[in-house]
Amino acid sequence: MSVAFSESARREFDRLLTRYPDKEAAILPTLYIAQREFGYVSDDAIVYVAELLGVTPARIEGVATFYTMYNRKPVGKYHVQICRNISCSLLGAEHLIEHVSKKLGIRPGETTPDGKFTLTKAECLGSCGTAPVIAAGPPR
Repeated sequence: MSVAFSESARREFDRLLTRYPDKEAAILPTLYIAQREFGYVSDDAIVYVAELLGVTPARIEGVATFYTMYNRKPVGKYHVQICRNISCSLLGAEHLIEHVSKKLGIRPGETTPDGKFTLTKAECLGSCGTAPVIAAGPPR
C-alpha cells in the first residue's frame, strides 16, 4: 500500500518547511500531519515521510517510536491515555490503568472490538501536579 498526502496536507507540509532551517528539523510536525492524514503512522507513512524529508526510514522510525504521541497502529474512536510516569505512578496510575482496563475489557495497547476505545499507557501528559492524569478523546 502506498500513501501520499492530500493536496491540502501537502500545502501544509510545504508551508511547514519554510519555518525550519533544514528538512530534518521538520520531522515531528510532519509526523503529526501524517498521523492526522492517515489515522496513524504506518510503515508506509514512515517511508513516505522519510522520502519527503530526505532522511532514512530508520531515522523516522526512531522518532515515531520514541515519542508516545505517535500512534504506530490504528486507534479507536476515543483514545484513552493514562500517564505512568513517576508522579502519576506514585499517586495511583497503575490502579487507574487496571480499573479502566477492566471497565473496557481490554489491556493497554488494545482496542475494544467495536473500535470505539483504545487504551494506552502514556509517558508524561504534562500535569504532574494533578496526578494521576488521564487524557481521553478523539485521536490527534
